[in-house]
Amino acid sequence: MHVSLTPELERAVKAKVDSGLYNNASEVIREALRLSLRMEAENEWLKREAAIGYAQLEAAETVQVRSKEEFLQLARRKP
Repeated sequence: MHVSLTPELERAVKAKVDSGLYNNASEVIREALRLSLRMEAENEWLKREAAIGYAQLEAAETVQVRSKEEFLQLARRKP
């Protein structure tokens, strides 16, 4: 496989390798792809949760929260 990068991205990859955190450009690209895939999965979860929340709002199934602590207790409850 061959990947073409813009000069800006090439500089960013080189900087990562030069930092010593990665041994080569392939490691940088693999890590970036892993992070991208994880972010996509998290975005899908967030979209599903937002849709559920919107449906609950439309159905007037809401709870009034008056403090951060109250919110955290509600968020930690098991469905």
